[in-house]
Amino acid sequence: MRRSPALAMPLPLDVRLMDRLAHVLALLFGVLLLGLVGKWLVSQPAFTLEAIRIDNELQHNNPVTLRANVAHTLTGNFFTLDLVQTRKAFEAVPWVRLAEVRREFPDRLRVKLVEHEAVAFWGTEVGSRLINTEGEVFEVNEGDVEAEDLPRLHGPKAQASEVLKVYRLLAPLFDSLDAPLVQLELTGRGSWRARLESGAMLELGVGHIDVIEQRTRRFLATVSQSSSRFGRNIESADLRYPNGYALRLRGVTTVSAPGKKQQTTR
Repeated sequence: MRRSPALAMPLPLDVRLMDRLAHVLALLFGVLLLGLVGKWLVSQPAFTLEAIRIDNELQHNNPVTLRANVAHTLTGNFFTLDLVQTRKAFEAVPWVRLAEVRREFPDRLRVKLVEHEAVAFWGTEVGSRLINTEGEVFEVNEGDVEAEDLPRLHGPKAQASEVLKVYRLLAPLFDSLDAPLVQLELTGRGSWRARLESGAMLELGVGHIDVIEQRTRRFLATVSQSSSRFGRNIESADLRYPNGYALRLRGVTTVSAPGKKQQTTR
């Protein structure tokens, strides 16, 4: 008669617990060891950032100015450098609108910058605030702007893009008058006011952009006739009348709106 094999006896509970504890300790030791090795590696001089490479040509900045503005704000090495903070540091440099930053192993930083393209001064006072092609207001160092022929726009900062939009719509209309539009303002009450290169001030009034355009076109369609008839330049005009405008010439004042009495000539 064959004897059945003996059944394996289960390990005691304390032995099993000790075995599991040993595995856990071994795992923790391995993680700790990897952490220490990793920390040692990233602290090696071989990974210290040695160079910043700008991938595109810039008009208003150069490596010297970038180094002066950004280098002292960078902390860490190739592995520990905070790319988000680094990007913000570059975008804080005058004229820089956007920055794209990435690492290049083992010790370089590659940067691509997009600069503001100024299209107008912003504000009623002479200063360092400008507005770019996207309708964003930005500041630069005083004396950095060489294009003194830029127009001047003004209004609530939150509506800067709308002011630029209206300027781009109206400016070409004044080509026929041979008096470029050099200033456009949106007041706090929502009224538009313009100034021409000749010094003439125009009250465009309130309303949707289409209404402002219509008033301007109506004014330009007839003002050259009035100006040539009196032989004088325009001093100011009020376009807020429903069916016409009030026109003041240098030395002469008249009204083109129906139903209005002629004003006294100065």
